[in-house]
Amino acid sequence: MTQNIPLKAWGLLLTLSLIWGSSFILIKKGLLGLDPMEVGAIRILSASLFMLPFGIRNFNKVRREHIRYLISVGFVGSFIPAFLFAIAQTRLESSITGVLNALTPIFAILIGLIFYGQKQRPQVFIGVLIGFIGTTILVFAGSGGDVSNFNFYALFVVAATVMYALNTNLIKYHLSGLNALTITSISLTIVGPLAAIQLFGFTEFAHKLMNVEGTLLATSFILILGIIGTAIALLIFNRLVSLTDPVFTTSVTYIIPVVAICWGLVDNEVLLLTHVVGIVGILVGVYITNTARKK
Repeated sequence: MTQNIPLKAWGLLLTLSLIWGSSFILIKKGLLGLDPMEVGAIRILSASLFMLPFGIRNFNKVRREHIRYLISVGFVGSFIPAFLFAIAQTRLESSITGVLNALTPIFAILIGLIFYGQKQRPQVFIGVLIGFIGTTILVFAGSGGDVSNFNFYALFVVAATVMYALNTNLIKYHLSGLNALTITSISLTIVGPLAAIQLFGFTEFAHKLMNVEGTLLATSFILILGIIGTAIALLIFNRLVSLTDPVFTTSVTYIIPVVAICWGLVDNEVLLLTHVVGIVGILVGVYITNTARKK
């Protein structure tokens, strides 16, 4: 299914993997000078402002019945996960967060099965089980690699991946008449004002930016995350989908954790045997789930 893939598509795939795989280290650096609520708000606001021209241009393509689903996509596909990831990384290594993010396709399949009646091959559930075993190992692994301490903050990442999975199904079943750029730009435009209210009305960001050393540098990391890691990455993803097929596009699921792990190691994060076992379990589970579904 992925034969005759143009060279441009391979370049886009690697670029997208590097951008999305680097998101977690950017969040980590942003948290050095910002609190999680500021990180999430800046990320969404910057992405929203960047996509605003596209949202205005494409708004006439939206029908009334699309509005409630676009609002839902804005919240579950962007707004809420941005805050969940930031909260999680106050107590979770960026490399582990990047691996847990790979659970998204597993939850997408489960949501499709439970709420939309999708039929799946039996092998899919083997992959789901293996993926959840790997997740359990990571959730219970303490910073020392000992499976003894429940890491509550990992559940914020799991919740975010459930929302990403729900977002995928909302788009597939309720917004199929709109192209991806229209959905992305308008949904981000909808939640952008709420991010601005959160940032300037409920945090001390403005004061910190003027008076606290390190805030400007931390903000720059999150601006990169919002503009490049969210807005531009989605544009690249849309282009990749148009050039290839869904099977090829899912390859990004396997490369993102590798990039996240590499950045973590560069930043002196430690991966011990327990972490490696959990990581392998998740990636193997995702692989089995995706390949069984494709067949």
